[in-house]
Amino acid sequence: MSDIKPEEISHPPLDQLQGFEYCIDSNPSWGEAIALGFQHYILALGTAVMIPTFLVPLMGGSDDDKVRVVQTLLFVGGINTLIQTLFGTRLPTVIGGSYAFLIPIISIIHDSSYSRILNDHERFLQTMRAIQGALIVSSSIQIILGYSQLWGICTRFFSPVGMVPVVSLVGFGLFYRGFPVVGRCVEIGVPMIILFVAFSQYLKHLHVRRLPFLERFALLIAIAIVWPYAHILTVSGAYRYRPERTQFNCRTDRANLISSAPWIKIPYPLQWGAPTFDAGHSFGMMAAVFVSLVESTGAYKAAARLASATPPPAHVLSRGIGWQGIGILLDGLFGTVTGSTVSVENVGLLGSTRVGSRRVIQIAAGFMIFFSILGKFGALFASIPFTVFAGVYCILFGLVAAVGLSFLQFTNMNSMRNLFIVGVSIFLGLSIPEYFFSYTESANRGPAHTKAQWFNDYINNIFSSPATVALIVSVFLDNTLDFKDTARDRGMPWWVRFRTFKGDSRNEEFYTLPFNLNRFFPPS
Repeated sequence: MSDIKPEEISHPPLDQLQGFEYCIDSNPSWGEAIALGFQHYILALGTAVMIPTFLVPLMGGSDDDKVRVVQTLLFVGGINTLIQTLFGTRLPTVIGGSYAFLIPIISIIHDSSYSRILNDHERFLQTMRAIQGALIVSSSIQIILGYSQLWGICTRFFSPVGMVPVVSLVGFGLFYRGFPVVGRCVEIGVPMIILFVAFSQYLKHLHVRRLPFLERFALLIAIAIVWPYAHILTVSGAYRYRPERTQFNCRTDRANLISSAPWIKIPYPLQWGAPTFDAGHSFGMMAAVFVSLVESTGAYKAAARLASATPPPAHVLSRGIGWQGIGILLDGLFGTVTGSTVSVENVGLLGSTRVGSRRVIQIAAGFMIFFSILGKFGALFASIPFTVFAGVYCILFGLVAAVGLSFLQFTNMNSMRNLFIVGVSIFLGLSIPEYFFSYTESANRGPAHTKAQWFNDYINNIFSSPATVALIVSVFLDNTLDFKDTARDRGMPWWVRFRTFKGDSRNEEFYTLPFNLNRFFPPS
């Protein structure tokens, strides 16, 4: 038997992910693009409904308040998505609500100055205004780091080895939103997983008029089957005597969104009243803004790969972070109850559909704005059970995590140094946040519990984020452990080309601003 040649067992590294039908600057037909945009809108509904459903009752809000917050979150998310795809990184990323802000927001909700208010609606309004004020002040972190190019300077310390744990844990770190939620209603969640995998992978070669229909629209088709099935179970009384938690996760009529939603309502700034400002609340919220910045950085790296584009240069990444700070400022002005970040599930959907078109995401933003104004229609789609979304998350979060692992192809994984950095960073990125979550669940407070609540929020928030912990550990180790003579092992010869806008000729194609705006904002 002849010896096996090295090229027969290895694959050359590729700057751009192959196999995509449409990349960042190519577009499907208008009909297909609209259908794909609607699919991204449906996926974005999961987080847009889950966060207000959890927070608004804690604030004392009613079902009417919850519906208005959902509408506002979608409306502002649509605006932020358009801004990001036009003037920010220009990557096909949906901007939506972030779970990173929950810790400081819950601290505000439990603040004695608000919790002692007896009237529920007044307590809701006062708490909302405090959250708005904290978001407005803390948004300055991303605005300053972005537009001053400071974050771009920080990225000079990044390498493929350092980014593998960060991007991977942007996906893996969300495991608690996957099967743990599916397990609350397995009769709905498991069929969703099976159908989505079957349509997007096993039946992807079935074409309708030369279009891979099942692969391209697997999410819509699977929901079109599972949602009516869940409704049949609901109306037939299958959950009538089940525990309250099971009913909440399985029934299609528990969210009370359709009955509470107005036919037409346009969200507007300061609709809840004038924001109130507190230094402690603002400092605590700044930690969440930093976590959002880190997680978005990892998501942008993944989105670039799943849009078949080159990694965004430092200038483009900083520009996107600056506009994301503006987005958090808009969250505070409109009152969305949480801040903004890149929607990881929508990044995963780029890979599942093999369509990374920017136009598709801009159409999705249009749907977000349109259906947030037409309340009844938006509430209809928002009544999809959370378990359905969780089933899809199991696939899409894993796909994003795998994109992070794909950066290993540019490094030397026969290097013990690299194995140490990647392994330790991923393990601690999962283990430390799990300790913080477990401690909080058992003690009803985070491990940091000094008399300074803003400091508690800061520490508890930072170390509850897998991607942020991974960034701290991996960047520290990568820049202090035998870094002088290991540039090639770290993947720096490949990485350095994409640090500057002019480092690679393809950057102009992917990241140039529209309307010839680069004349006024020349890239560095």
